Amino acid sequence: MINELRVGCLRMSCLRLLQYTAAPPPFCLCRCRRHRTKLFTTSCSAERQKVVVISGPTGAGKSRLSLELAKRLNGEIISADSVQVYKGLDIGSAKPSIAERQEVPHHLVDILHPSEDYSVGQFYEDARQLTREILGRGRVPIVTGGTGLYLRWFIYGKPDVPKSSPEITLEVNSELGNLQRDGDWDAAIDLVIKAGDPGVQSLAANDWYRLRRRLEILKSSGASPSAFQVPYNSFKENFETSKLDLDDSSGIITSAAELQESNSTKDLDYDFNCFFLSTQRLDLYRALDFRCEDMCLDDGILSEANWLLDLGLLSNSNSATRAIGYRQAMDYLLISREQGGLSSSKDFYRFLSEFQKASRNFAKRQLTWFRNEPLYQWIDASKPLENVLNFICDAYNDQTGEIKVPESLCMNKDVSNHKQVRLLKSYRTRNRHFIGREDCSGILEWVRRTQGQHTASSIC
Repeated sequence: MINELRVGCLRMSCLRLLQYTAAPPPFCLCRCRRHRTKLFTTSCSAERQKVVVISGPTGAGKSRLSLELAKRLNGEIISADSVQVYKGLDIGSAKPSIAERQEVPHHLVDILHPSEDYSVGQFYEDARQLTREILGRGRVPIVTGGTGLYLRWFIYGKPDVPKSSPEITLEVNSELGNLQRDGDWDAAIDLVIKAGDPGVQSLAANDWYRLRRRLEILKSSGASPSAFQVPYNSFKENFETSKLDLDDSSGIITSAAELQESNSTKDLDYDFNCFFLSTQRLDLYRALDFRCEDMCLDDGILSEANWLLDLGLLSNSNSATRAIGYRQAMDYLLISREQGGLSSSKDFYRFLSEFQKASRNFAKRQLTWFRNEPLYQWIDASKPLENVLNFICDAYNDQTGEIKVPESLCMNKDVSNHKQVRLLKSYRTRNRHFIGREDCSGILEWVRRTQGQHTASSIC
């Protein structure tokens, strides 16, 4: 039953309108009322400790919000960003500044050399360990980032796939090594399919790390990765089953709070307070285009991409070089090197356009990903930061569980009207820094000076 009395519960599983009382009652009535809408759930447990999760599409303002929230809640930030883990990749990852990291402790930032790979499994282990340590210090873990798979594993748990032995790792590297050096992705895919994993066809092209990992799992267990239970999938299956049960029993569409209450979030390890920060898609796209421009000023991201090339890394060859912005910049600089440092304004604007388009597409994928996540409360990032902070602090400190996102802060998950759809389809980038040929003359001079010293032979 959803409508039931729970005694001694410090946090209820249904969130309703925020109410302030002189003194909280010794018990709470957890009644989910069907006439209330836009309700969200955390969980009802006096034993589980609270963890705040802040996510959102790239460029939505997650870092700033988390920094200010950490100051208010005596928190420490755990980065859930697959690029910020790398030293030297500062501009393209919008990494928090040294001053900000001194003001509030940040974790999983600048922990790896760009030549190393970092997996979602390693993030899970690192982030969970840090969470325990932060809670042990009496502080609040604030997990912040837009890497959806990192956050999904962090909240729900990781699949129980076997670890690879050194022998199997060597065997896999031997089988795929030559194909990777030759850039023969199709042959590598065929090899793994014949080994017994047809699911590799869904991998992004040249994602050699994930291809190797899938072959390692196959060789270690004799089964493809899809054969292993994924905690999130089990959670979603229970969620959908609960939804059907409630609809069948009531005959009406139930609220989000009722559905999530029946889904029993108490099975999760922590009391997760999850928030998704976003803006209207059109505004987000404009902001991303401007952000990409800003990253190119004073050769910013191009200098970092140049450093990656000087390390001997190639575009799209590992986790760091697959990152949006770096991949496009490295490709652009490689072409310039092959041409003895020559580059035209057309070449530069082609690179910038590809960078901007990749950033917009990534943000769109993030919105789609988190739209399917049941635990997140969506908040409008265009609203005053102070209002957003006040709501999240109230939600975190609430002892009754009776709170909902105010209408003034609500962010619609979907494009809600035909006008928005039409505007999105007709969207065109309008730069503010790089408009004419002369606007990129400084960049072209920097490319000529830095890339002209490289020859095609030195690249090989």
